Amino acid sequence: MQQPDLAGFAAPDNSLHRLFFALWPPDDVRHDIADAASRLLRDHEPGGRRIGSHRYHLTLQFLGDYAGLPPSLVEQASAAAASITVAPFDLVLDRAGSFRNRSIPWWLGCEAMPDGLRQLWDSLGSALARSGVRVQSGKALVPHVTMLRDAREPLPARAIEPLHWPVDSFVLIHSELGARNAYTQVGRWPLR
Repeated sequence: MQQPDLAGFAAPDNSLHRLFFALWPPDDVRHDIADAASRLLRDHEPGGRRIGSHRYHLTLQFLGDYAGLPPSLVEQASAAAASITVAPFDLVLDRAGSFRNRSIPWWLGCEAMPDGLRQLWDSLGSALARSGVRVQSGKALVPHVTMLRDAREPLPARAIEPLHWPVDSFVLIHSELGARNAYTQVGRWPLR
């Protein structure tokens, strides 16, 4: 287990900070996601803002946005993550689609959620609750990797060439809103 990196959290500031747990794809999977996104965007020309491949992730538990992120929250969340015992699993991204919300995000997701992903999501949510960390995720996990925001129109759900992602760890991500390329891995925990 990696100890959390608390640099930059020592004192509240005026920035808006986001904190969430996620699956972070390895470089080869990140490359495959970028290729699949390029094909879809080329074929459909949706406009919008493409997400850089260095930002691809699958959110597990969203902890919220904070003005001045308190170090105690990072410590509590990290302690909860360290208690997780879920075996590594394979995730197959085999669907593309979009959500019908204001920013019309396009995503890659899975037709069938692997049991390991469900167990990780449930275990992490329970561990966070026991640690006193309030989770702001929804009541259900909709596994997806966002590839585009602000499309002109939704993408009807469709099958894509399957992308295989061997999942062997999860991460805690800190993001300073408004800062470009500002995803920082605060901690990483192996699945076991």
